[in-house]
Amino acid sequence: MANKTSDTMDKLVSLCKRRGFIFQSSEIYGGINSCYDYGPMGVELKKNIKDLWWKSMVYERDDIEGLDASILMHPTVWKASGHVDGFTDPMLDCRETKSRYREDQLLVYVPLSGEGLLYAFPEGYPERIEKKLRKAKVDTTEYQIQPLTEIDKSLYSRLVGPDTDEPGTLTEPRMFNLMFKTFMGPVEADANIVYLRPETAQGIYVNFHNVREAGRQKVPFGIAQIGKAFRNEITPGNFIFRMREFEQMEMQFFVRPGSDEDWFDYWKEQRLKWYERAGIKSENLRFSEHGPGELAHYAKAAFDIQYQFPFGWSELEGIHNRTDYDLGRHEEFSKKNLKYFDQDSQEKYIPYVVETSTGVDRQVLVSIADAYEEEEERVVLRFNPAVAPMKAAILPLVKKDGLAEVAQNIVGKLRKQFRVFYDESGAVGRRYRRQDEIGTPYCFTIDYETKENNTVTVRDRDSMAQERISQDRIMDYLVDRVL
Repeated sequence: MANKTSDTMDKLVSLCKRRGFIFQSSEIYGGINSCYDYGPMGVELKKNIKDLWWKSMVYERDDIEGLDASILMHPTVWKASGHVDGFTDPMLDCRETKSRYREDQLLVYVPLSGEGLLYAFPEGYPERIEKKLRKAKVDTTEYQIQPLTEIDKSLYSRLVGPDTDEPGTLTEPRMFNLMFKTFMGPVEADANIVYLRPETAQGIYVNFHNVREAGRQKVPFGIAQIGKAFRNEITPGNFIFRMREFEQMEMQFFVRPGSDEDWFDYWKEQRLKWYERAGIKSENLRFSEHGPGELAHYAKAAFDIQYQFPFGWSELEGIHNRTDYDLGRHEEFSKKNLKYFDQDSQEKYIPYVVETSTGVDRQVLVSIADAYEEEEERVVLRFNPAVAPMKAAILPLVKKDGLAEVAQNIVGKLRKQFRVFYDESGAVGRRYRRQDEIGTPYCFTIDYETKENNTVTVRDRDSMAQERISQDRIMDYLVDRVL
């Protein structure tokens, strides 16, 4: 079994297009940067991941309710949340290449002597700067690495950008709002400005009392939501890891002040258990705590669940103790009472919030990357059967002698409960390989023995072992293994 190498990302992107998982958006027009379309396999994988999350959050618990809030919200929502004034990143533009960079994601090689050129490069991509330094015949032992945020602006005339060889092309950092702005109504006037939501959480906060009363819930309880969000990212990239249009799975858990730290630890543990359930390898996951200088202004504590992507460790999910900041701000701006009356203690208080927030698209990328393996004679996606796009493939050995009709009859029965694939084209071995590449856990082959004794051959994706079972047992066989 081959180890994953530095070119794994290119292989994943190629596989995703070839097998119908993910396509570049508007590809026939040259594409649009960092926007992607989910193909037949991708849309099934994405749906199954969302279903598994929703099942664990809402169906299997009695203390979490579901919500689907509007993408367009009253503009004051984003004023209260701090997004209008604070959802900005300092950015730099390159006058030569027209590239744009986030200031906090650039590192700089600074000469120890204090003289000479400075070389900027994106964090996480050291090979780009190493190649440039070799070309410039620079001795890196005579340099130190510093964040761009620590570089004096007077040195920018000596700064070489990541995609150029000459200094002085980078602008000084400017603030850049990440929200997409549009207009509601026929007139494009400031009074009609609305925003495409940059997160789904605010729709949960403004519906706190609506959901609590309709669901007859008492604190502690949570509200879960899956939905689209939009951010005008400065430096999107790494395929679907960071996009401008993406989908979130967020759950806000409302708790009594003073109990928040216990609930915070509880949800850290629960979220790791969910990844185990989803089939993600534990050695590819880790917690990363936000230090005092990294915490958001609203957060008392924050941990990221990071995954070891082919391009390195990066955030997959955030778990945050948001205190009472969000409900408090919306109470202030809306002038509506958002306090909770605790009948047990006879107290009124604004609940604290423990948030779990992850991106569906990142979950898709993690599922594919974690499942991808190259073997001597095949490429296989070892998806957990619960999230696999196709649960089974039905393969008649040949099209003739009634075998295709038997196979189609099986397909008709299974499709009432499962997404299954029918394939009668080519040698069976080649058909197995096609199913391996889309991660189908089981293949059922209908052959001449099927007509004699009503049995079929089951081939397991992971072990490639085969066994014969009664045709009448196929449904139960799948139910036991993929649900």
